[in-house]
Amino acid sequence: MKKTTITIVIPVFNVENVISETLLSVKNQSVPADEVIIINDGSTDNTDSALSLFKNDITLLENKKNQGLPKALNIGIKKSKSKYIVRLDADDYVNEDFLKILYLYIQNNENIDAVACDYYLVDEKEIVLSKENCEVNPIACGIIFKTKNLIGLGLYDEDFLLHEDKDLRQRFEKKFKIYRVPLPLYRYRRHKKNITNDDKNSEIFLSKLKSKHQN
Repeated sequence: MKKTTITIVIPVFNVENVISETLLSVKNQSVPADEVIIINDGSTDNTDSALSLFKNDITLLENKKNQGLPKALNIGIKKSKSKYIVRLDADDYVNEDFLKILYLYIQNNENIDAVACDYYLVDEKEIVLSKENCEVNPIACGIIFKTKNLIGLGLYDEDFLLHEDKDLRQRFEKKFKIYRVPLPLYRYRRHKKNITNDDKNSEIFLSKLKSKHQN
């Protein structure tokens, strides 16, 4: 089967109130993705109903039970048929030229392994709180990767139910470099339900991360 070019992978869990905006921002891209893979990780709210509005635009994978973010991401990446992978979190959204700019950068520089963009930090009402440099304050998303590199690294470590992105990034940057596009093309939403707000578990996984990468 001939490989497509870009797959967007979006893991979802109980995001009925925000997923439509996320998917509209994907649907309205000036250069669309070839594939949009949604992994519904055992949602118990009305996420299914919200996703049904986009059934012609997405490939939907269903986990009957919640298996955790890194497991859901790995399922989506393994399903992809594309040269490039872009992760998008279910409560975030992107500028209409997000894919176009990242794709042009990596496609025309074959020696480059990944490209990240700057982002706006926004609140629940979409008010911009700050503009962030993706190298100074990196996040999990807003990055285009070569799929083969992620697979070669073994994808996300499924033991990291939090800070899975930090673990992946540390492993990735031992072999490759993530280049920066200084344009705020990604919108990172801060709200009370962000899983990184779980201070106790966050500290547990940060300690686990330090132990794993101390050598």
